[in-house]
Amino acid sequence: MTISESDVGVLTFADLLVIGGFRPSDVRLLRHQTIAPNGRTPFALWRDDLSAFEDYQAVQTIANRSKLAAPFWASFVASHGDTLFVGMYSARRSGSVAPERIDPLSGLSEGELGNENPDRYVTELLPDLAGYIGRLTIDWGPGLRSWVQRGDRKPKPILELRPEFKDPPYPGHSRLIIALSDVANLPVGWREVLRASRGVYLLTCPRTKEQYVGSACGENGFLGRWQSYLSNAHGGNIELKSREPSDYQVCILEVAGSSSTEYDIRALEGLWKLKLQSREMGLNRN
Repeated sequence: MTISESDVGVLTFADLLVIGGFRPSDVRLLRHQTIAPNGRTPFALWRDDLSAFEDYQAVQTIANRSKLAAPFWASFVASHGDTLFVGMYSARRSGSVAPERIDPLSGLSEGELGNENPDRYVTELLPDLAGYIGRLTIDWGPGLRSWVQRGDRKPKPILELRPEFKDPPYPGHSRLIIALSDVANLPVGWREVLRASRGVYLLTCPRTKEQYVGSACGENGFLGRWQSYLSNAHGGNIELKSREPSDYQVCILEVAGSSSTEYDIRALEGLWKLKLQSREMGLNRN
């Protein structure tokens, strides 16, 4: 038996577990929501690299051992405010991992994250309820900090059953307005468009309301330039180095033609600095 859109708002996730042949008491619901220091989210990890996501999920701190003690895990990820179902897993604790182990989400070692000999679980993605992966969202309720919950407690209403999982289409250069922290989680298709495009962009500081006009001239285009800000908070700019790090809003002011040289793009950058007076009333110093 499967559910349809008519069941949305009527059934809970516990009902779906029963339909799928599970005893809700045997299931732990996991909502992965941690944002890593590099800005990466579990949703982006799941979307872009399932094996890395499963490796991330399979290592948990000792403090969570009792909470995770169940034969099955129902996995969810936080996605644009939603709680998205990403699969049913069998789970069995198998030992511990060394502090040198690299966490796939953050790129840091367990020791750097402050995790001392965390638990390793053997997990397997089950075929049960696979048809709802990436399609079904639930109401997790107000307890977002309680990222592990029992399947037989606190009913989770089913909110939506999407026709299929797919990323939203790229909005176009003129409509793209994002926070720099979102760059690490952009859909693959969006990243490829930005990697192939060069030109002039605008950073806006939400704290001071000041603007910074910059240019992307390198082979990785806008994507490469914006990623440099994520790596060190200033992208090599002298004025931004002297300031407290901020999650700037970024947008594209003008896209350069495919035949444009670095000199041409720098000239466009200078023109936009004049238009926006970002030297006089912003963060530009040259």
